[in-house]
Amino acid sequence: MTTENKSTVQRALTELIETGSTEGLEPLLSDDFVHHRPDSTSSTKAEWLAAVQAALTPLADMRVEVRHLLAEGDHVVMHSRRQLPGAGPEIVVVDIWRIDNGLITEAWEIIEPVAQAAANLVWWEAAVR
Repeated sequence: MTTENKSTVQRALTELIETGSTEGLEPLLSDDFVHHRPDSTSSTKAEWLAAVQAALTPLADMRVEVRHLLAEGDHVVMHSRRQLPGAGPEIVVVDIWRIDNGLITEAWEIIEPVAQAAANLVWWEAAVR
């Protein structure tokens, strides 16, 4: 099951990167898919697909280097470094996907610009203004 879950996530990412469209991703998401965000908002399947589709055009030339793709039980975790197109920043992304009955049911995502990473080492300190 763990191998199949990793394959589902790999297929979803390959579809996005190779086609530049969410058409191949849509059938891999459950109808009750939820995208959770660290700012406590979440998105439905339709909302998330629309947001991803809107980002695909400006990010069409983004380079993605998957550093880790790990799976245990119904969860798959991907750690990647991404270079945004042109003079865009480099970012580090951690995605967590929950798979149920072969479909992606939930997703969590943390994005950190590499240039700002050092500042986050002291996140508990009040920001200097």
